[in-house]
Amino acid sequence: MSFRAWYLVHKWTSLVSTLFLLMLCVTGLPLIFSHEIAHLTGASVEPPKLAAEPSAPASIDAIVADAQKRRPQDVPQFLVAEADEPELVYVRMAEKVDSEGLTAFYTYDARTGEFLSEYPLGQGFMDLMLRLHTDMYLGLGGTLFLGFTGLLLGASIVSGIYVYGPYMKKLRFGTVRRDRAVRLKWLDQHNLLGMVTLVWLLVVGITGTINALNRPIFAAWQATELAALAAPYRDVPPVTGFVSADAAMKAARQAHPDKSLSFMAYPGNGFATPQHFVAFMNGNTPMTSKLLSIAVIDARTAQVVASGEMPWYVSTLMLSQPLHFGDYGGMALKLLWALLDVLSIVVLWSGLVLWWKRRNVTAEQKLASLQGNPVPATASVTE
Repeated sequence: MSFRAWYLVHKWTSLVSTLFLLMLCVTGLPLIFSHEIAHLTGASVEPPKLAAEPSAPASIDAIVADAQKRRPQDVPQFLVAEADEPELVYVRMAEKVDSEGLTAFYTYDARTGEFLSEYPLGQGFMDLMLRLHTDMYLGLGGTLFLGFTGLLLGASIVSGIYVYGPYMKKLRFGTVRRDRAVRLKWLDQHNLLGMVTLVWLLVVGITGTINALNRPIFAAWQATELAALAAPYRDVPPVTGFVSADAAMKAARQAHPDKSLSFMAYPGNGFATPQHFVAFMNGNTPMTSKLLSIAVIDARTAQVVASGEMPWYVSTLMLSQPLHFGDYGGMALKLLWALLDVLSIVVLWSGLVLWWKRRNVTAEQKLASLQGNPVPATASVTE
């Protein structure tokens, strides 16, 4: 490709993506600390300290029954757990077991069965940040569009390296020409911070694009692997009435004794079959804690009828989600992610300023400027 082609790719991929990327960086900053903010604001709770640990965990069926009493018009969809908080268990309620949305998200003490809190749904600052960051309140279309901006970001970075890389070699690393025109100072700062954040921007751009495919990826799994698991039971009537989540969880843990529950879908949910619970289990190491294994449990007999690992494309999604928000290395990595996020905001904003000041400059004039040649007098340049 010619310089002109690379320059145009960099210019237009940057312009199209920058405003949305600025929004993603601004909204992503508090989301890095979503767990901590939820606890500070009381949206989530810490497990209470007990004088003595119970000899056995609380009955999951009793916990689900309590959730059912709180919303008798709804049904449980999922049981959810967090690997770093094994003392807690969450019950997700919805109008129907296969509804896309949820109506309540309850937190219980897994040791005593005590109700602890109800997570506020669809309200508050963090919910606003999450919706803007994930779909801009436009549903799947908004999610896929934001994922597309991640691809534009990658194209902008690669083309920017080609356009500016050879000429940045002429300057010592970190040089900002403060004694020259204001535009040159902005350009040096933009390029310097761009180099500092380059790898990080690529990482969050790629993982963000993968995360945007969350629903299509799980839809593919449901249409293939899950459908194959359900096929032998096509003629078996759906389970009705009471089903024991407690027995199903015990069976899943016996099938995967070295793993912990991530979430378990109720029979009839899109992540299960009409006759089975499906438990999604994760490992207990930093890497395997982000990956999922499954156990398919007959809801009538509480017997595991199938067990296995999720396919590679789901595993890729599971690994990309925590990496996108720096959720791998504790608070130290989150602070690094936050710093790089702020630097990226500066890079994006300075890029907009640079474009606005030289929005009428052609690729040929840009090349002449980078090579140190006089810019033709006809160029509209604002220094």
